[in-house]
Amino acid sequence: MTPILLTIALAGLLHITQFVVASYMANVDMGPGYTTSPRDHDSTRPVRTTTGRMLRAYDNNVQMFPFFASGVLLIHLTDQATGVTVGAAWVYITARALYIPAYALGWQPWRSYIWLVAMAAVATLFIASLI
Repeated sequence: MTPILLTIALAGLLHITQFVVASYMANVDMGPGYTTSPRDHDSTRPVRTTTGRMLRAYDNNVQMFPFFASGVLLIHLTDQATGVTVGAAWVYITARALYIPAYALGWQPWRSYIWLVAMAAVATLFIASLI
């Protein structure tokens, strides 16, 4: 596996881990009766602040991951992997790993800055693919 593709695998594992943790927290807060249901109605049990933040952080990752994977695949398929692109991919993974506790713990405004670093890393991949 190439170093650039390794970053997609690691980002995917981070995504799965984030999903498992957020799902576990939601299950504890709302109960398995709700979390295993078709969710035709809102839960009658509120979630803790941290659980809500973890669920929103996961939703944000759902939105970000396709951008990252597309950028990495574009670099790989066009054989444009360089130190800059591999570095940008690692910056993305690091930023996304930091984003989780930043969101969960309410690090304001740092969470937004961390998100911006991850997005800039993805933009770097797309820009590099055009050069």
